[in-house]
Amino acid sequence: MDQQAIREDLAQKLDRLKASGFEALALEVFHYQARHNSVYAEYIALLGLEPDRIQRLDQVPFLPIQLFKTHRIQTGEWTPGRQFTSSGTTGETTSRHLLRDDHWYQVNCERCFSSFYGPVDSFCFLALLPAYLEREGSSLVYMADHFIKRSAFLQSGFFLYDWNNLTRVLAECQSRKIPTVLLGVSFALLDLAEKFPISIPDILIMETGGMKGRRRELTREELHARLQEAFGVPAIHSEYGMTELFSQAYSQGEGRYRPGPLLRVFAREITDPLSPQQSGRLGVLNLIDLANLDTCSFIATDDLGKVYPDGSFEVLGRLDNSDIRGCNLLVA
Repeated sequence: MDQQAIREDLAQKLDRLKASGFEALALEVFHYQARHNSVYAEYIALLGLEPDRIQRLDQVPFLPIQLFKTHRIQTGEWTPGRQFTSSGTTGETTSRHLLRDDHWYQVNCERCFSSFYGPVDSFCFLALLPAYLEREGSSLVYMADHFIKRSAFLQSGFFLYDWNNLTRVLAECQSRKIPTVLLGVSFALLDLAEKFPISIPDILIMETGGMKGRRRELTREELHARLQEAFGVPAIHSEYGMTELFSQAYSQGEGRYRPGPLLRVFAREITDPLSPQQSGRLGVLNLIDLANLDTCSFIATDDLGKVYPDGSFEVLGRLDNSDIRGCNLLVA
């Protein structure tokens, strides 16, 4: 089959994927991307590996995430319909993730969310995402906007700094027992908690992390404790995503994230990026996101964390000096 026919065959298999078939399909995606992604192919060659000799998932190399800042990561020949970009300080190079088809991303976001919470259209979505809304190219804003449009509830929407209106809508959703998700960046949820504390025990509050330089960093435990006290909720949920991923992971308040159907998380040793870390021990996270079919599915991140036998994981910080690690491609 030619490249386009292989891509369409893989896309159909991803739509039908069952958990038990993840490894076999991931290997198919690897061999496809190793042949048709020039940056990934060059990285594999620099490691001295031959793709045809890689027959197990633990042999697959993970592309350093920094290359999304410096190179065009694309598998096959196609024209991007959209480009997601990461946030960054003035003068900092940001990551770019090319999207071939909006529908592909929308379907996968819904697949991830609904696998934990149920159908997207059965929820009201209230998005509190300053910093993300105030720049172009945020994948989080795009996901939230899609969920808002899919929602059956007219109360759904973005609120930016409109605290009074948001508080009113939260109280309305609470009193009317409307299934509601308040999706917010950490610093904005803390601002809301301090200025407009309100008892909304039936509202699902989901933080996406990040102080964006607006407030001092808190531990996840301290952040959740403050939000629980201010809003009277039993738990704070969390979303894990990034520009370089088309899938998301969710924590339902238990402290660990669980990946969406097309995402798997592994850990590598901190001092040896090519060696896997043991289950439950601190390492740096490697991600396989099969939704990245048209870019690269195998990503070595800068996130420190632990991965457990059931596939759940924790995120515990960032790797120091992450901007200078990687391979020769980083300075090519």
